[in-house]
Amino acid sequence: MKWQGRRKSSNVQRGSRGGGSPSIFGGGIVGLVLILAYVLLGGDISNLPRDTSPVNNNNVQTTKEQAVLEDFLSVVLADTEDVWHEKFNEYGIEYKEPKMTLFSQATRSGCGLAQSNMGPFYCPVDQTVYIDSTFYYDLKNTFGADGDFAFAYVLAHEIGHHVQNQLNVLNQVQPLRNKLSEEEYNKYSVAMELQADYFGGLFAYYIQEKGYLESGDIEEAMNAAASIGDDRIQKMSGQEVNADTFTHGTSEQRKNAFEQGFKHHDLEHAMQFFKGLKYKPEFQYRKL
Repeated sequence: MKWQGRRKSSNVQRGSRGGGSPSIFGGGIVGLVLILAYVLLGGDISNLPRDTSPVNNNNVQTTKEQAVLEDFLSVVLADTEDVWHEKFNEYGIEYKEPKMTLFSQATRSGCGLAQSNMGPFYCPVDQTVYIDSTFYYDLKNTFGADGDFAFAYVLAHEIGHHVQNQLNVLNQVQPLRNKLSEEEYNKYSVAMELQADYFGGLFAYYIQEKGYLESGDIEEAMNAAASIGDDRIQKMSGQEVNADTFTHGTSEQRKNAFEQGFKHHDLEHAMQFFKGLKYKPEFQYRKL
């Protein structure tokens, strides 16, 4: 992706260091995979068990390599702002830009503790994406999703959740958690995550139109989408694949959702993921 020397977003902030340390699923690679299965790209960390042990990260310093990754994320965030301002204008809506908090190890968010091994996530309470830039290496080394645009896809997906928040999708779907069985609610969760993947593909289309993509970038993003499918993560963690517990969609579904967003790049097709579910969008997608 051609990003160096371009505009950085002004909506980037540094997270405070310290906070509680969650007791989740144990440690090591299996623990990481299980955590990501729960919260990667959209999970609600406020529901996770935690303890209140302090995190001693006062000596954490941003390396030059991390600084480059953070600069990259700042440019990608600026690109999402340009894309979604343009897209919302087509429908006569004002796009309200989210914040992005960069942190190392742990910080506090409006949704509870943010910790590096949870992966990036969007908190609708404070309308902020939380991300540790070193997740780039987890994406590459643990999930085999290499390339800068694979990382850009991750951020674009999280911004997709902010778009859902703006369009009242989150406000309508999240209350269903207390009204439906876990199995039934998971279908809505999968629909939301696939829609966010679609929005990631939409973003990629407009970035390509602006001339910022390089050869192989789309393949990097699609590989990243496929690498974090529920079925693949369950296999990586030693579990049997159980479709009833899926919350984000299969590798094939996630890859296809991104591809559809790149192909259609509109809000009408974005609602296809809720087809067949008892859900009626409050917002009517009509171009001016």
